Amino acid sequence: MPEPISQPQTLAAVRTLPELLRWRVGATPAAEAYRHFQASVGRWISQSWQEINAEFEIWRRALAAEGFAPGERVAILMPNGTAHIAMDQAALSRGLVPVPMHAVDNPDSIAYILADSGAQFLLVDTLERWQAIVATGQPLDHLRRIICADASGPAADARVVALDRWLAAAPGANAPMVDVAVKPDDLAAIVYTSGTTGRPKGVMLSHGNVLANVKAVAQRIAAAPDDVFLSFLPLSHTFERTGGYYYPIAAGACVAYARSVPLLSEDLKHVRPTVLVSVPRIYERISALIMQHRAAAGTMERTLLDLTLAVGGRRFEARQGRGTWSVLDRLAWPLLKRLVADKVLAQLGGRLRVAVSGGAPIAEPVIRLFLALGLDILQGYGMTETSPVVSVNTIDDNDPRSVGHVLDGVEVRLGENDELLVRGPSVMLGYWHKPEETRRMKEADGWLHTGDQARIENGRITITGRLKDILVTSTGEKIAPVDLETAILADPLFEQALVIGEQRPFLAALVVLDTKAWVQEKERLAAGGQQGGAAERAALLARIAAAVKAYPSYATPRAVWWTLDPWTIGAGLLTPTLKNKRPVLERRFAAEIEQIYAKKPPVTSDLPRR
Repeated sequence: MPEPISQPQTLAAVRTLPELLRWRVGATPAAEAYRHFQASVGRWISQSWQEINAEFEIWRRALAAEGFAPGERVAILMPNGTAHIAMDQAALSRGLVPVPMHAVDNPDSIAYILADSGAQFLLVDTLERWQAIVATGQPLDHLRRIICADASGPAADARVVALDRWLAAAPGANAPMVDVAVKPDDLAAIVYTSGTTGRPKGVMLSHGNVLANVKAVAQRIAAAPDDVFLSFLPLSHTFERTGGYYYPIAAGACVAYARSVPLLSEDLKHVRPTVLVSVPRIYERISALIMQHRAAAGTMERTLLDLTLAVGGRRFEARQGRGTWSVLDRLAWPLLKRLVADKVLAQLGGRLRVAVSGGAPIAEPVIRLFLALGLDILQGYGMTETSPVVSVNTIDDNDPRSVGHVLDGVEVRLGENDELLVRGPSVMLGYWHKPEETRRMKEADGWLHTGDQARIENGRITITGRLKDILVTSTGEKIAPVDLETAILADPLFEQALVIGEQRPFLAALVVLDTKAWVQEKERLAAGGQQGGAAERAALLARIAAAVKAYPSYATPRAVWWTLDPWTIGAGLLTPTLKNKRPVLERRFAAEIEQIYAKKPPVTSDLPRR
């Protein structure tokens, strides 16, 4: 007999994610839960916890009618929004395992994840997307049902059903539905993250893993029922899943779903969030705009901004007990705040009381600029394998040079070469179908190898480097460059390759071309009426994209610099075994690299893809 569905009375008593939602709905049924823009009526729509739960119930009944057994996987390939979380909640309530995927990823990567996870069910945004996945040739016979949110045309595959038809066919509220008992050790998600092999690895997170992290974050950063989060980071990222989805449920806060990254600036001003969870790239872009405005401003405006940053910086340090704030500063701040700081922060809606930066390190000058303007940005540290938060600063104890103190219930220590090791209830169960990878990453006694080097001083963690050759972009994506370089070199046009992008908004490739093959390529371009640097650059990027098509879309280099002069051992650019000396190459071509990133990449957006 299944265990009865429980109704926890406190957050501490919540053991599973379905219980978390039931607890929240019971605690504050009429409070605002979600807000989204409905294009058909041209306005933002608000839903209470009670209303959203009633909507979720239709999804639960529709999914229950499919007859899947507990533990089977439900893949979700949707933009952020209530449809994504409705499917997530429906799957969790049935003991199924959500597999969230990047809403805009290349078909090859998506097909690989679908095959590797053995997903039985897929919710996808469009029929065209599904057809592109099928075109990869990856056998996907294990998929028993494909639901298309926007099925604008007929589907030849009988498994494909339009979302509106699928929901309309759900059994009614009076139809019996057998409850499914969900336990804390059951899988709550398989979240795919890039590994050193180049192929994504499925991180297995249990209900207990995620809830332990949610509860620990709630103790460290207290959101309130009147807080409003603006969600725009992909729900395929554990950072957003925990920080921008499950944690607001625990706090009873409202989540507003941004329409798109290009409209993010408008949505910030309309929604006026009080809490922002973001990767560093958002803050970097705004900081760059502020500095560009400063460079173009007149003497008076530039002086006012500089004075605001200076006085505000001293104010922040005084609040942290690390400096003094003079009487003159105290008198000047209210005026500077009104004339400068408030106007700058109005671009973020003007109501932010706290912003969290994670997924990748944030440059100290960037974070200090916002701290000086009066916005408390809290940098934290984590990884998918830890559900994800390990440590985070707080408003009253904020050192922007560090990633804060470890969360309650989490242990950290330093291993060989000062590698940060983590142990606790939020550490993953392991990698899906990869026991050897799991054993390499997670010791028998529970200690997880992060691959990051660190210092720990009085419980405060400072990340000092990385042991593994992994690039982390400013949008938080982790990529193994050697695997991409190997793929690029499979094309005979390329003799040597170096992929770069550490703390940059996108990847770029420095390549050495085969002279004969390059002459042939230029002749081909000329025959097609394409000549000049722009055409050559586009052709090289196309060849590189084709070479790395099996990798996630964010791992595709978006800029290229090329030469015919080979890198040699004699020049100190290669090891005796002909491996790239990455730091030496980056120093040798520092000017070229800076020139690459001074230009706009050949895409419309350099933020996390939706």
